[in-house]
Amino acid sequence: MGANDTQRLLLRTVQEALPLAPTVRLRKVHHQAGDGFVRVGIAVDALFVAMARSLGFVGLVTARLAGLVAHPARLRLTALVHHMQEVGLNAGPIVALMGFLIGVVLAFQGAAQLRQFGAEVFVVDLIAVSILRELGILLTAIIVAGRSASAFTAAIGSMRMREEIDAIRVLGLDPIELLVLPRLLALMIVLPILGFVADLSGLFGGGLMAWTQLGISPSQFRTQLLADVGVGQALVGLSKAPIFAAIIALVGCYQGLQVKGDAESLGMRTSRAVVIAIFLVIVMDALFSVFFAVWGV
Repeated sequence: MGANDTQRLLLRTVQEALPLAPTVRLRKVHHQAGDGFVRVGIAVDALFVAMARSLGFVGLVTARLAGLVAHPARLRLTALVHHMQEVGLNAGPIVALMGFLIGVVLAFQGAAQLRQFGAEVFVVDLIAVSILRELGILLTAIIVAGRSASAFTAAIGSMRMREEIDAIRVLGLDPIELLVLPRLLALMIVLPILGFVADLSGLFGGGLMAWTQLGISPSQFRTQLLADVGVGQALVGLSKAPIFAAIIALVGCYQGLQVKGDAESLGMRTSRAVVIAIFLVIVMDALFSVFFAVWGV
């Protein structure tokens, strides 16, 4: 209204030049019986793709590790010591406290059951075998998985978000050798030490509870321990530590390298790293138990 012929012509030209609004057609979705099978197939396909990529990553890390053995001078010693402090020394107090409490709980529960049969003295064997063979290293690995796998994913994922890993490749450096191997070696070195600390703390907590609840003196506890439980029980438990360490480090680093360019992806990959690492540690511990049982170890 109120426009002259020239203005109306201009408005009409502009209107004709505008793109047409897309027509939205509502389609009724019919849920068919095969939709569930399709979703299952997609999930299985994604699982196999993820497994193939993970195996490829493990193979790449193994190749780089073999190259590092052939050329030890390429080892990043400063980064190795730094990560040993982060995943080992800083985790020592919480691992020792966990082991002490586990020993206390085992002694308390074992005493309540064995007292019914007058076999209180066998609580020493219960504590020692349970902690040295299974619980000490398993719970230590779970704590380290929750602590270090998330830290590895967050650190490497943040570098990927800031495109620092691309910059490393541009400089002619290998991200696997620079970021993954120091973390892997550090964890494989310190996890057996942490498992040993957990074993000692668990035995101390169990002995303390056995002394206060059952009247088993520290000298009697030590005598019973040395008579019935050999060093082999501790070696069985600690032999699992390098495998657990490799699983935790590889899962954490792999998930960090899969982070996309947003914070949501970083959070998702961090939580996924913790869940997968703990799950694989428990599965591997079960396989170790079956293996040792079959071979009578």
